[in-house]
Amino acid sequence: MAYTEDRGAWFEGQGLWQHIPSEQWQDWTWQLKNRITTLDQLDAIMTLTPEERRGVAFAGQKLSLAITPYYFNLIDRHDPNCPIRKQVIPREGETLLSAEEQLDSLGEDEHSPVPGLVHRYPDRVLFLVTDRCAAYCRYCTRSRLVSNAQDYNFHPEYEQGLRYIESHPEIRDVLLSGGDPLLLSDKKLEHLLSRLRAIKHVEFIRIGSRIPVFLPQRITPALCEIFKKHGPIWMSIHVNHPKEATAELRDACDRLSFAGVPLGNQSVLLKGVNDDAEVMKALVHRLLRMRVRPYYLYQMDLITGGSHFKVDVRKGIEIIKSLRGHTTGYAVPQYVIDAPGGGGKVPVNLDYIESITDEEVVFHNYEGRTFRYAQTSTPVKALNAAVPAIAPAPPSQA
Repeated sequence: MAYTEDRGAWFEGQGLWQHIPSEQWQDWTWQLKNRITTLDQLDAIMTLTPEERRGVAFAGQKLSLAITPYYFNLIDRHDPNCPIRKQVIPREGETLLSAEEQLDSLGEDEHSPVPGLVHRYPDRVLFLVTDRCAAYCRYCTRSRLVSNAQDYNFHPEYEQGLRYIESHPEIRDVLLSGGDPLLLSDKKLEHLLSRLRAIKHVEFIRIGSRIPVFLPQRITPALCEIFKKHGPIWMSIHVNHPKEATAELRDACDRLSFAGVPLGNQSVLLKGVNDDAEVMKALVHRLLRMRVRPYYLYQMDLITGGSHFKVDVRKGIEIIKSLRGHTTGYAVPQYVIDAPGGGGKVPVNLDYIESITDEEVVFHNYEGRTFRYAQTSTPVKALNAAVPAIAPAPPSQA
């Protein structure tokens, strides 16, 4: 069945937590303290499938279970195929290892000169500042270290990382990630941003976060003031499905935008979640309405236990083709593969160019029609040299 949605509706409300005072619901620390983290908690509010029960039992050995009350409300508890449910409730597929999968699928450890810092590209670094998230995506690239379920023993070394950045003037771009940087306290986050701003050769500071999606209550006025003070701070959020684009996320994005934070979105192409042209179109349209520019569509990394999420690359190309020409160019993300083993992001470009010569470029558009763009200029006749006069002057268990 084709995906349909009410484009004018934005999910809002407290769902199963209607009895909680609004002040508590809007308190991000309350959301964290009341996360669903155990099988017993899930059993009390929904009926799990056998596959999910086995996945939850295994989660403590791979990637912990954690879901904020806010995000849990987006799950369809009656539909095992719910795209939100698949992203955060473990499944038995996580126990299966494929030969092509790797624990450190992007080769981050071998590009790490000091603990918590990855220096792969010449002018930029990835600064991993925590191993904790508000909720845990079951396809997480860093499941080896996030939540520490695999006893990876990750301990970010802020001072070592800052000193490394200070001593390498070629670094102009720093991306804060983790885990999720926005789980740090305002005080810690401001300390990191102020230290980075004090480094003269650092021109560009970015944050990668799924907190606005899992925990929009964290985007407080106080946090926005920190971004204003140390801005411009750029932020990539992570929305995979239009159901995640709620009224609370929209409002959080408004607060960030009005604080001068440019917003982009990074989605991961996931089987049964967003591997559908209509779903992707609905997603990118909602993103633009939330002041968020669709930035990357990632082919899922080859993480251990992730094969049940993998989508054929040809399907990804087909989805991008379905967007090009059928929606505004701002809505079309760049489809990329983060090369296994540490090769960096490689665009999966649509092959519209058929040939290029000194005389012309031959290419086709989204309809498959062929066009030519002349590279040369061949005079035919001179225009009239006389210059005319110029006149004045977006089933439930509860």
